[in-house]
Amino acid sequence: MEIVVCVKPVPEAETRLRPDAAGTALDPEGVKYVLAGYDESAVEQALLLRESIPGSRVHVVACGPAPRTEEVLRAALALGCDVATWVDVPAASADEPLSAARALASAISPHSPDLVLCGKQAGDNEAGVVPAALGELLGVPDLSYVLDVRWNAGASRFSLKRASEAGLESWTVPAPCVLGLQQAWNDPRTAKLPAILKSRKAPIARVTPPSAAADPASSPRRFELPPPRTGAKMIEYKTADEAATRLVRALREEAKVLP
Repeated sequence: MEIVVCVKPVPEAETRLRPDAAGTALDPEGVKYVLAGYDESAVEQALLLRESIPGSRVHVVACGPAPRTEEVLRAALALGCDVATWVDVPAASADEPLSAARALASAISPHSPDLVLCGKQAGDNEAGVVPAALGELLGVPDLSYVLDVRWNAGASRFSLKRASEAGLESWTVPAPCVLGLQQAWNDPRTAKLPAILKSRKAPIARVTPPSAAADPASSPRRFELPPPRTGAKMIEYKTADEAATRLVRALREEAKVLP
């Protein structure tokens, strides 16, 4: 079985982001990009399926500029993915979900995978668009908010759970399909040092899609920092009851947000 995992390099959660000089993009200077969040679950789910299905291969794909894209691909290889493809596009295209989906689809389509896994949403813009867009572009079924994907060889279908407002739903889906992972059936593993060292020398295929331009209709027009916070007031107290009383009094008499 050919399993493709799409990952996206995102800024580390503790990174303090700032706009560039023109205010039209985020300044990448000093930003550390990582494989994070739901993409880690997608990689873990792919590896679990490979372990349970003889003859399977996990192919990790990411789109974006250097060096961030290569770094997250090597992180995925260190976790155990078999091969990697770097779709070389400008940062603006990689950050715009529809443009990213088109770039990924152009690289994935020639491999005719049985399963494409993505995080249900990216760890930066949290758009949640790419899994559904990939399904449309590849012409296969897609589901998101997915957990616990298993392969039923007898039925030649994937069984999975899907989170909804009503609770967990049970689904079966034929291959090929695209799934947006919320959580694998196991916590993401940690890369071992020998695997990390090996991943640094592993070959990475590099491709350029036919059209790498971002879609202006859905691209951000401007980035700016929020205004600094002002007017904070510290409440001194000795007990929780005293803190609550003073807070309510301040909200009612000073902020005037309570009757």
